[in-house]
Amino acid sequence: MEILETILHSFVNLAMLLFEYIGVGVITFAGIQGLVNYIRRAPDTRLTLAQGLAMGLEFKLGSEILRTVVVRSLSEIAIVGSIIALRAVLTVLIHWEIKNEKADESQKGSSNS
Repeated sequence: MEILETILHSFVNLAMLLFEYIGVGVITFAGIQGLVNYIRRAPDTRLTLAQGLAMGLEFKLGSEILRTVVVRSLSEIAIVGSIIALRAVLTVLIHWEIKNEKADESQKGSSNS
């Protein structure tokens, strides 16, 4: 039984690390892309950046959810739960921003016609 628990912990830790790295990579790429679009004065800069940040946060949120599998104490659960709640709120706010940005773009597109 100990061997199965060790395998589970190893797998979860590896998956968490992978999701964290993917999340950081996506956020970094979105930031660089946002900077390039800003310099070029692309009209969809905010939307593109917000979508990249949301995607990166989703990966990082997945990592935190996996972390709940291996926590041992109530204090660790509280910390992980707080991190999950914070990242979920950030994700909701970014999705709200994306929705508003898309509505603004469609409104501009219909008024230009």
